[in-house]
Amino acid sequence: MTDHALRLLRENPRLAELTAFPFGFDIARAAHGHVEEVRLASGGPLEVVAGDDTGGTYFVCADGSVLYADSEGSAGIIGSSVDEALEIRIGLAEVEDDEDDGEEEPGQRRELARARAELRAAFGFPERSAAELEAMLRAALLRTEPDFVLLNDLEHNAYQLLDSHPRPPLWEPVLASGHADLALLRAGDRTTWEELAEDAVRRRLALRAAQFDRAEGDLELLRHLLRHETKSSMTDELRLAAVLVGLRGDPEDLPLLHEVRETDFDTACGLSEIPEPGASAEELLEWARGLDDSLFGTDPSDEPVSTWTDLARDQGMTELARVTLIRELDEIVMDRSGLRRPDAPHALTTAPLGALARDFEELGDLPQALRAQRLYAALQEMAWDRASAMYTQAGLERGAGLLSEAVRSLAAVRDALTTPGDDSLRHWQNVNLGRFIAEEHYRLTRALADADLADEARTLLTAADAILGELSENAARGVRELAEETAARVREVS
Repeated sequence: MTDHALRLLRENPRLAELTAFPFGFDIARAAHGHVEEVRLASGGPLEVVAGDDTGGTYFVCADGSVLYADSEGSAGIIGSSVDEALEIRIGLAEVEDDEDDGEEEPGQRRELARARAELRAAFGFPERSAAELEAMLRAALLRTEPDFVLLNDLEHNAYQLLDSHPRPPLWEPVLASGHADLALLRAGDRTTWEELAEDAVRRRLALRAAQFDRAEGDLELLRHLLRHETKSSMTDELRLAAVLVGLRGDPEDLPLLHEVRETDFDTACGLSEIPEPGASAEELLEWARGLDDSLFGTDPSDEPVSTWTDLARDQGMTELARVTLIRELDEIVMDRSGLRRPDAPHALTTAPLGALARDFEELGDLPQALRAQRLYAALQEMAWDRASAMYTQAGLERGAGLLSEAVRSLAAVRDALTTPGDDSLRHWQNVNLGRFIAEEHYRLTRALADADLADEARTLLTAADAILGELSENAARGVRELAEETAARVREVS
């Protein structure tokens, strides 16, 4: 990383003028900033160092990489440093077409060549072929995701990529360690077997690798992983391991499968359709093939994206998971047709939005969680669903410090309770929904008090107490301690 070229540009007006025109790197435009407020999805710092006459902006990131963002919503890394970005820009720049006076083009080319030579000499850039520079640019652009994705800081949507170079599918980097561990298991070292099987993440990844790389000799290691996966209770990978064992069609595995099924209540429900002991090989195969066809299969691209984002997050590939989820949410925001139900084209299934909100919350990305949750709440039609979505939204807003917004969300919850418009909330006082709504009222009241917003806290406490007063005895029992503590805190600030 070096700022040699940038320092020279700031010291030498002649060089600054040449890079501004004809090479479109104008340090004087840095003072104007970008056309809108932006930030990196990864949260790293950005420094505006130059702009161009199309509204584009050059940013320097924490590691020195240069991110270029145009005014149309695309962005990408164009060099590992200002020096590299300028070397590429200067080396690959061409004369712009002049439709009005084509005979000027040779002169323009000579002017460009002279400017290029002067700048290369001043900056100490080596002579490189266009092919070398294009390879450098391609390598830089391919580093944009996942660490340098640019977001609109108001709407939180991501800028598109500057380029159309193919990227590996998400499952490739996510499964890389799983394939390596599967190879270790196949090598047969028993110490490795125990170490790997005791690690929940490595175990899950090895099972996913075995899903797509099936070998006849894997039965014993699959049995081993299956036994250990019970420690995580009813996971998708537990069902996968049972299916992979069942696909061998050996009735002698039925006692093991039943032992796994009886691990706890959840596994008993999740694996309830395993054939009973004494079933034939054909019955075992029919069960395993049916689940394999409906839930698993051998093509990783057929898996829901959440499979790979969950596994990415569990391996610490946080930015890879975050960027994938942001792109998923952006697609839904731009085109809700993807939410249409195949069996009812005029109806929407909002479950993907709810799942995205939870995924972002687990990543600690509350702005994106709120973006997903707000759209999820806005699309709910039944009063129960609206009330449930809005109190969840209020909790996210409280966690993000958006207390006024959270107060408004809880007001919408109370509106749904008092004027539901349907009968879905007729028993809200007797069930967990009522309890959860009351709890969120008290938690937000406490947050208001802690923020020295005494009047707002007292007002919301009155509403919380009114909701508590409507709950059944069973529903209210778990809320009273929180209510008393909250009331005491409000008295302290009043």
